[in-house]
Amino acid sequence: MKQRIYKINLDRIGITASTLCAIHCAALPFLITVLPLWGIGFLANEWVEITMIALSLVIGIWSLSSAYRKQHRRIMPILVLVTGFVCIAFGHFSGIELLEPILIPIGGLTIAAAHYINLRMLKTCPLDNQLHQ
Repeated sequence: MKQRIYKINLDRIGITASTLCAIHCAALPFLITVLPLWGIGFLANEWVEITMIALSLVIGIWSLSSAYRKQHRRIMPILVLVTGFVCIAFGHFSGIELLEPILIPIGGLTIAAAHYINLRMLKTCPLDNQLHQ
């Protein structure tokens, strides 16, 4: 009987966290008035947003740098990740309120795309195929 070894896939967690961040940031301007009525007003708190950004950053750096060093040696996922965080940082810290609801969701989806690209590249690595089967 074949024993299955389960490994935490940081790219899948990163895709999920980044996509949730993008949805949160895109929907927040529309939902801000009803969140307190639903008892989830804390989602409009700036610290929740910063925590989500930090979590995505930590997961992204950890996952993509590890895959780069140990397996595929391709810089593309890291460049896409950096592009996503530049969008988020500029949208969040520029002070231009019009750009925030546009750039932050784009940044979140770009970060999710970086993880997806990384997953695709890992599937082409012989070492990765042996670890995840």
